[in-house]
Amino acid sequence: MKSDPTDTGGLFVGRRPGTKPVKYRDTPEYAGERRQKIDRTMAALTLAALIFVALLFWGPLPLAWLWIGSRVDYWTGSTFLGITVAFFGLLLTLMAGLMVMRRLDILWILLRRAAGTDQRDGVMGRVFAVTAVVGATLFTIWLLVIQGPGASLAPTG
Repeated sequence: MKSDPTDTGGLFVGRRPGTKPVKYRDTPEYAGERRQKIDRTMAALTLAALIFVALLFWGPLPLAWLWIGSRVDYWTGSTFLGITVAFFGLLLTLMAGLMVMRRLDILWILLRRAAGTDQRDGVMGRVFAVTAVVGATLFTIWLLVIQGPGASLAPTG
């Protein structure tokens, strides 16, 4: 009797439909050298798209939704409504972005396997972590050096 959660699809007595573990072939079947080069190029482009979507989370999307929220505040005169629209708009956009990133990650895995690499894990978590560190670092530099207390303490005159 199989009782390992990875074999049974979770901590269930029986297997639920669609929870079967993913089984990969031992070694990917190799196509011609030209096809592998095309697959490697496509994998690199997919990774670049994944990085681009992840970078959108740390600047352009929040700024865009803050601008939209300010427009709603201007049109309606309700600051609460502007903040609410900006918050939920950003939340929905970020969820959609994560869905896009997941699909790009799966495509990246498939393209890497087609290129002859025994790729089993995605790169989405690492890309998200690196872009978070880069975004936080750039924001901190902007806050402390460019816009922050240094600008208000400078002598006027």
